[in-house]
Amino acid sequence: MERPVLSHSGVPSTTEAQVDIIRDMSPPEISLRPAEQGDADSIAAIYAPIVRDTLISFETEPPSASVMAERIEATQQRYPWLVATMGDAVVGYAYGSALRPRAAYQWSVEVAAYVAESARRKGVGRQLYGSLLAMLRAQGFHGAFAGIALPNDASVRLHEAVSFRSLGVYREVGFKFGAWRDVGWWRLALAKSGAPPTEPVAFPQLREMPEFSGLLV
Repeated sequence: MERPVLSHSGVPSTTEAQVDIIRDMSPPEISLRPAEQGDADSIAAIYAPIVRDTLISFETEPPSASVMAERIEATQQRYPWLVATMGDAVVGYAYGSALRPRAAYQWSVEVAAYVAESARRKGVGRQLYGSLLAMLRAQGFHGAFAGIALPNDASVRLHEAVSFRSLGVYREVGFKFGAWRDVGWWRLALAKSGAPPTEPVAFPQLREMPEFSGLLV
């Protein structure tokens, strides 16, 4: 029988073969990239149970993959839409969108992030927001806003962990699953107040900038 290799402390040390086994058992590294049309099936699959079974989304019918593909394309004309992957699997996504359509709101952006149930509590949401918010700052947006259907302690913790601050609550603003629902609003400053801002850079332009790859942290 092969005798264990002892460390200087007399405790059996890990062999190279054991290290390889441990490495194989560890979860794949989380990677981020812009969403593609081919991600629509995975994104729709992540979102469907959130729509169907929870109050997190105020949609009532899960959108199809083709609808998700259209949303990705439309969003990326102006705002980032990112996916998180573990190995070849898409396990989460985050994006920005217009807060309101009128011109004076153009420097404000609404954000959202969703993570597959199997990948929660692994830091995926926080990593997605880290890159998304960095991109929104680089584009020149002034403030990011997040609406959270209440109660949702996990989402509140996520947003406050990345420095969002509570603004207040819209009481009984949505009706789902047979009852009126509240939505809390959180804000994160992306830039200092001061001189009039310049028009935000569109996401396709941001992707062409040399610093873009450094924003995918």
